[in-house]
Amino acid sequence: MNDDRTGKTSTRLRLGRIAPDAKPPPPALPQFAHVTRYWDQEHGCYAARLLPGEYYVTTQGENVCTVLGSCVSACIRDARLHIGGMNHFMLPLDGSKGESAWGAAVSAATRYGNVAMERLINDILKLGGRRQDLEIKLVGGGRVLTEMNNDVGARNIDFVRRYVREEGFRVLNEDLGDVFARRVVYFPDSGRLRVRKLNAGRDEILVAQERSYLKRLDTRPVEGDIELF
Repeated sequence: MNDDRTGKTSTRLRLGRIAPDAKPPPPALPQFAHVTRYWDQEHGCYAARLLPGEYYVTTQGENVCTVLGSCVSACIRDARLHIGGMNHFMLPLDGSKGESAWGAAVSAATRYGNVAMERLINDILKLGGRRQDLEIKLVGGGRVLTEMNNDVGARNIDFVRRYVREEGFRVLNEDLGDVFARRVVYFPDSGRLRVRKLNAGRDEILVAQERSYLKRLDTRPVEGDIELF
């Protein structure tokens, strides 16, 4: 596992994964009541696990984790307040048309890069964060759907790089592209980001799930969460 150094809330908490001596889970912000949280024994803290289209902001000593194939996550925190979070999006938005690049059937939501970025940043700012204090790290966008003419990962990478550049944000580090799926663990309190490249067997599972996910997005509006992991 590389360290760059530089899963739903208490009502849906998976109690079986809580260590006997673990503290009670810290309160989640109300808008994240749907996000899965669990006790992360490896890191000794609670973790929020993101699915595609979700994002999470914390003011507590939690980490935020997810698994990415073609998707991209932006890890953002206010370095002054030590608060922040992460998003997980798969679909860039065609800004010139204001529509999904995958067809009008898909409703605007945090599955789209621009919405995912805006909501994550705005929630941090509402908690007292300042744009000039935001630190950003970018990860994901692997070319795991190799049979597709349309490189989903590359499009997500192009979008997120353009977004942070045009908004004037500073990017401390990025781990984007290549052909791997990734497991990501982010610690908003410290800004630490851990990324592990997944083996081929895990890639195959994720690739099959991403194909199914995109097929469903092309044929009907997104309703509810689609779990990829």
